[in-house]
Amino acid sequence: MLLIQAYREVKLSTLASLFPQPITDESRKRNLQGFLVVGSLCVKLLWFPLVKYWIRQSQTGHNLNRKQRRYHKKQKHKKYGYWMIAVDRTQWKGRNLFMVTLIWGTHTLPLYWSILNHVGNSDFKTQKRLLSVALSLFKNYPVLVLGDREFHNTKLAQWGDSRGV
Repeated sequence: MLLIQAYREVKLSTLASLFPQPITDESRKRNLQGFLVVGSLCVKLLWFPLVKYWIRQSQTGHNLNRKQRRYHKKQKHKKYGYWMIAVDRTQWKGRNLFMVTLIWGTHTLPLYWSILNHVGNSDFKTQKRLLSVALSLFKNYPVLVLGDREFHNTKLAQWGDSRGV
């Protein structure tokens, strides 16, 4: 996962050449293919524990040295006391992609994403399902959700209000 994030390449041959294992390139490719085919790889199992830990560290400041605490105070991850989350749906390379991201200063961190099976806007049921997964990371913290005109549904606003969003 770190190789994909660092080099932003998804070509198997490129990843295999960067993989730090003292074996031949073909063996590295087979190892990576076996790893990527595992059915238990999913966002909730790999990404969510890291994000939860990071949020807790940012919120509490435990196990941070003085320099890290000062850096986190300067960051604008909590504007007005809320964690800010942005939702967006876009067409990307012929795919209908729904994204939920955390706004951190001038950057965003993807929290949850899903490829929708249909073309066009998402409906309330889909928005609620995908947002509830991402909001589960912030059970104990106040959240502000931002969205464009696709998310102007009053049902979605009422649903968010009932959850304390």
